[in-house]
Amino acid sequence: MSSTAQSKPIELLSANVLDTRFEGFDQATLDNTKNRIIDVIGCLIGGANADGNLVLVDLVKEWGGEEEATILAHGGKVPAHNAAMVNSVMARSFEFEVLVAMVDGVWFPSHISGTTITTAIALGEVRGINGKELITAILVGDDIAARVLGASGFRITRGWDSVGTVSMIGATATAGRLLGLNRRQMRHAFGIALNQLAGSFQNAWDGSTAFKLLQGTSARNGIFSAQLAKAGWTGPEDALLSKFGYYHLYTEGCVNPEILTKDLGKTYYTECAFKPYPCCRGAHPAIDCALALVGKHDIKTEDIEEVVLYAPEGVLDSFLGQPFRIGDFPHGNASFNSRYITASALLRKSVMLEHFSAESIRDPQINNLINKIRLAGMTGDPTLNAKLGVKMRDGREFFESTDAPKGAPVENPLSKDEIIAKFRDNIDFSQTMTRDNAEKVLKLLDKLEELDNVNRIVEHLVI
Repeated sequence: MSSTAQSKPIELLSANVLDTRFEGFDQATLDNTKNRIIDVIGCLIGGANADGNLVLVDLVKEWGGEEEATILAHGGKVPAHNAAMVNSVMARSFEFEVLVAMVDGVWFPSHISGTTITTAIALGEVRGINGKELITAILVGDDIAARVLGASGFRITRGWDSVGTVSMIGATATAGRLLGLNRRQMRHAFGIALNQLAGSFQNAWDGSTAFKLLQGTSARNGIFSAQLAKAGWTGPEDALLSKFGYYHLYTEGCVNPEILTKDLGKTYYTECAFKPYPCCRGAHPAIDCALALVGKHDIKTEDIEEVVLYAPEGVLDSFLGQPFRIGDFPHGNASFNSRYITASALLRKSVMLEHFSAESIRDPQINNLINKIRLAGMTGDPTLNAKLGVKMRDGREFFESTDAPKGAPVENPLSKDEIIAKFRDNIDFSQTMTRDNAEKVLKLLDKLEELDNVNRIVEHLVI
């Protein structure tokens, strides 16, 4: 391999995927990864029976094929790429899993972990890997996905959803490592994946079931790309920076190319924002404001005259700022709408999984309250700021604001105890596995680096 080829980011990234060793990770990275695995598995179980998922499970079982990996929660073995797809979809179903990559001190919206973790678990089950290799395979996928995203500066003017692009690149890396690809094969696997990247932000605007499909197809196609490369297929030489590579097709260009290789092999970028509420992260500041108001004041929602949600223009101009409507997939309409989410927090004094059922969404009380909510602009970060004003019929007015909503990784993070409590809440909500099995899983994950075979976890994650 020439020195010129070695100097290309795609070559260096491919080598890092395969050469990384568990011993190179610092404790903070390990702790974060174990917490993310707990979080994603919990969300997967919580989303097992979400709208559309049973149909997908049945469809994949009808396809049949080699019994390689387990469909978690429901049981049954199918080809690894299909198991990874279904498990990823379930993990994303309530918009609840860990997200947001921090790259070189800058935050980028992302949903990577829901794909890399389920990809690693599915292939890890097939290969009987240990806990150290599971962690390593996840982290090399997280790192390349985050670097590719960060180097673009993440602008959505083209409408591509990164869940269907960079998450697939991450899954390809995870799969390539676990399938034992060499460097040339790994580079070709990324090129093969380039031909399958997809996903539109229109899913969130329309509140469609397909919003969660991208999480799964990224896992499926990442495994498929690595399998094809191992079998001898070739792809474009440089999936990222070639004339018609990723940055030309899907972004406004590679605006920060140094991010691709900066401290490569020393720093492993990951997602760090653990969600306290099962809905779009952009609505969380408004939730915190609403919960603070109802916690401090005797607010009866029937006595409210008007609610004004002040949010950054970036939020108002997104799907979150749309008028609320109920379409063919009510959960999607509610989960991506600031008015519904704010009204739910004010009325129910919480925002929980059960609040996104069709019955809860169609509740006349909440729809009456939604009609009283007006959105107004404010300056500030497009995801972290909000101010909420509530005017009562008797003339009283209440205000609350935040610039560090619960779950903000630096300013207001969820504690380990809160992450575990969230895991248990997902288990209790789902009713697809016993609390006893859930506690066994938590115990195994707590000392994951000492685990001899990941199948010991998988066996507890079924009905």
